[in-house]
Amino acid sequence: MSLSVFIIFIGGIIGQSISPIKSLSTLPVAMIVIGTAVSIFPINYIMSKIGRRYTFLSVCVFTIINAILAVTSLYLQSFNLFCFSTFLFGATVATMQQFRFAAIESVNKDQITSATSLVLLAGLISAYLGPEIATNGKNLFEVQFVGSFVLLAICFVVAFVLLSLFKPAKKLALPKDNSKRKLIEIIKQPTFIVAMSSAASGYVIMSYVMTATPISMHSMDGFSLEQTKFVIQSHVIAMFLPSLFTPMIVKLLGLNRMLIIGILLYFVCVAIALLDHLLINYWVSLVLLGLGWNFLYIGGTALLPSSYEENEKFKVQTVNDFSIFGFQAFASLSAGWFVFNYGWESVLYSVVPIILIQFFILLWWLKHKKT
Repeated sequence: MSLSVFIIFIGGIIGQSISPIKSLSTLPVAMIVIGTAVSIFPINYIMSKIGRRYTFLSVCVFTIINAILAVTSLYLQSFNLFCFSTFLFGATVATMQQFRFAAIESVNKDQITSATSLVLLAGLISAYLGPEIATNGKNLFEVQFVGSFVLLAICFVVAFVLLSLFKPAKKLALPKDNSKRKLIEIIKQPTFIVAMSSAASGYVIMSYVMTATPISMHSMDGFSLEQTKFVIQSHVIAMFLPSLFTPMIVKLLGLNRMLIIGILLYFVCVAIALLDHLLINYWVSLVLLGLGWNFLYIGGTALLPSSYEENEKFKVQTVNDFSIFGFQAFASLSAGWFVFNYGWESVLYSVVPIILIQFFILLWWLKHKKT
């Protein structure tokens, strides 16, 4: 999980140094999200054919090779090749998204939220590991950040060893009547709509604001790389630390209130960020952004299995993740252009309509449940 944080942290900074057009500096960050969206269908198809274990291991090897490609792009100072390498990293992220489903499939229904939360606790390590290997590897070689990708490759060697121990859960027996509903029937369910839209809006807003943050802080407001790293690390910790308590939160509040609180946290995040460009404003708003993402993403993920049967899981999970990362790709791609051309405030104001739309979707769903 450190890969996403790693690219988000230094992708825009590297992009700014080698991009011929400054407003395209965050394109490397956007490309990993686009790569994720594009890879979801083939990765899920491969996984359905050869299983999760062999897919996980193959993608680890693929990622190590791709890290070498990224190193080559830095030596050549090729912006296009660097963007292509981050695009290919999207396949790794698409595979990583299946960790939570692999966990869900290994437990009973009443343990789904706990299983999802435990998997996402890995984000606490990634919050530290991603930015640390980026900064510690920056000057290991003559060309800046080459060492960062070497350290990243070493992490995936370790990941390969750990994932070789993975044992997939036994497949559940399918009902004798193995007929499948049409995909459109599943998508039209209110439960699917709110599950997918909650996770999608959570990811879009989080990715959009977080992608713009290093550029706004480091490149435009003059904060040091260490200060920027501190804010990004705090944000990622806030994304995953609540996972320690999510099962208790769900039990206490229920998924309904959890999703609404996630939206309210986003409102407060935007309000604080608009007050000033001080370090404390960046820090508090990015922490609230992480908390809001946690509530919306885990809530949506926990709700999703209620919309499909066992024999429908791969196609529903694929559509869900493709929708999430398709929207996120657009958000990441536009973040750099917005922040360079219109400033930090424009980034913040532009997410307000998305927050409002998701708020009304939640109200519609709650009303539908009551009726």
